Amino acid sequence: MDWKSDIDAAAARIEGHVVRTPLLDVNGPGLHSPVQLKLEQMQHTGSFKARGAFNTLLGEPVPDAGLVAASGGNHGAAVAHAAHRLGHAAHIFVPEMAGASKIALIRATGAELTVVPGDYANALHLAQEYEARTGAKQIHAYDAPATVAGQGTCMREWEAQGLAADTVLIAVGGGGLIAGALAWLAGRRKVVAVEPETSCALHAALAAGEPTDVEVSGVAANALGARRIGSICLDLAQRHLGASVLVSDDAISSAQRTLWRNNRQLVEPAGATALAALMSGAYRPEAGETVAVLVCGGNIAPDPFPE
Repeated sequence: MDWKSDIDAAAARIEGHVVRTPLLDVNGPGLHSPVQLKLEQMQHTGSFKARGAFNTLLGEPVPDAGLVAASGGNHGAAVAHAAHRLGHAAHIFVPEMAGASKIALIRATGAELTVVPGDYANALHLAQEYEARTGAKQIHAYDAPATVAGQGTCMREWEAQGLAADTVLIAVGGGGLIAGALAWLAGRRKVVAVEPETSCALHAALAAGEPTDVEVSGVAANALGARRIGSICLDLAQRHLGASVLVSDDAISSAQRTLWRNNRQLVEPAGATALAALMSGAYRPEAGETVAVLVCGGNIAPDPFPE
């Protein structure tokens, strides 16, 4: 697969539909030199997910039955937003653990919404049943080429903005974002996967040599709570990933507070997970190694400004 061409095409396709998100250089505890952040929580609907959603909807035909997606929250909001902007009907399935603020965000788009018990895997099962019953087009949250190519535009954009770091830290749930980064970079920079200790599908798959189911829980589970890593992500990670590290819930919450207190950046736990690896020492750069961090989402719970 020619990922570079696919990501270039995705960037051209979604231009004007997504935000060119800004960068921020930060210092703080555990950061031995300034670290550049890319602020994808400033993307439409509060996460990078709009990139993959728009790339899929603009690049593939949409049936009369519309769209269906399963999501921990952020993907569903992005698909619902893109569908609304482009004039398509959408039905989003989310687990209760998505939380009130993400559920409200999806409802605000006008999409049809079904909230289901349990976690993301339960929502995906029902979304697949809906797809089979209605003929709606399934927009997978992470394990589809169009989704991965769309997410790859984030790293492409960052390099065009002058990314100078040797190493980029990226939080992982199902693997769409890091897969896009790995596909674009193809080993030109070191990429480090960061996962919560209690939701670590990629880490487990790398150890097993194949996708394997894991239990998911913890403060970031509503965004990083995939039970099984995507096959596209695992393939790219086995070829190009520099390192895989795990962080505790306490480390994630500490990084989340630090981003607010020191930089007035309000992010959800998933958005602080990659930075937590630096602050906690889960990832220790070599002498002279420059590091950058992708901040992936800002849909915190509870909503600080509810309706």
